[in-house]
Amino acid sequence: MNRLLVVFVITLMLAACASKPLVPYTTDSPPLVLVPASVAGIEDGRGRFREITCAVLDDHGEKLPHYRNCEQALTRVGTEPVGTGQPVHLGQSKRNLIAAMVPGIGWECFESWLNYENEFDHHVESFGYNAYIFSVDGMSGTATNARMIRDAIMGHAEELQEQQLVLIGYSKGAPDLLEAIVTYPEIHRYIGAIVSVAGAIGGSPLANPAKESDLGLLRHIPGSDCTEGDGRAVESLRPAVRRQWLQDNPLPADIRYYSLVTYPDPEQISSVLKSTHKKLSAIDSRNDSQVIFYDQVIPGSTLLGYLNADHWAIAVPVAEAHPFIGRHFVDKNEYPRQAVSEALLRYIEEEMENSGQP
Repeated sequence: MNRLLVVFVITLMLAACASKPLVPYTTDSPPLVLVPASVAGIEDGRGRFREITCAVLDDHGEKLPHYRNCEQALTRVGTEPVGTGQPVHLGQSKRNLIAAMVPGIGWECFESWLNYENEFDHHVESFGYNAYIFSVDGMSGTATNARMIRDAIMGHAEELQEQQLVLIGYSKGAPDLLEAIVTYPEIHRYIGAIVSVAGAIGGSPLANPAKESDLGLLRHIPGSDCTEGDGRAVESLRPAVRRQWLQDNPLPADIRYYSLVTYPDPEQISSVLKSTHKKLSAIDSRNDSQVIFYDQVIPGSTLLGYLNADHWAIAVPVAEAHPFIGRHFVDKNEYPRQAVSEALLRYIEEEMENSGQP
């Protein structure tokens, strides 16, 4: 019963209030336009990323969990650029990059329930990369978490080489990261890249009708170990807040930015997430059950690819920790996360090599 309680508590929090419009009439948003990525200063790197992902999957993907072939793993959207045709390096890392993931909202509330063992760490470390999860406050807003990210980096500054960190923001972790690099320029020297993975860069309309008390339900999960936070987590995910922040805070030009967008086939949405997918579909059906696809892209970034995975499948291994829930509720949770994570680091390392970056 506790297991079912967990799933429904999380679902209630994410679904928010069904009776309220997700995008109410308002005049407090900055002026907005929706234009093709090429017009918005986004570099399209999908062709090469697909080549690298396919090479990883073809070479050793079947030995990793949740194998899919390349066409099943990546969604083709519009006209995708062709690849370079260059060989893909599949050996040991040449730069010993450190991948640090900043997780999403409420992570520490259910981390112990997941019995989480970082599959990402174990796999990429076998190729000479290092990987960590940065501890942030899952119940706090972006400003609080930005300070935690800054302190984590500066606390290990003596151990870091310049441009060694690849900071990966999942869901709300992505705006947490962006706020950190804008607010604390002293960390720039250690950062090689910032990556949004299903990041709530433009927020989520699901946050509009939600209250901070809805998020507080996560504290009732058995084994939960999270504090009340600063009471601004939900607020920081509202689209008007995120878009105003982006307008007011130009991103530093001395850092590389990348975006991996979750763009699942509707049949790849887990049953427990279908209600939030349906609610967001009133705005745009091209959503991962929590965030619409165009709200996941960092301005001025390189778009690496569209992943055929829902919001949880890309980073939250619910089904592995709790098979019963996986079979009946989170039933589309299997995705080749390890292979795609490896492809991400190989793409970034290759760009560093090609640019002649020391």
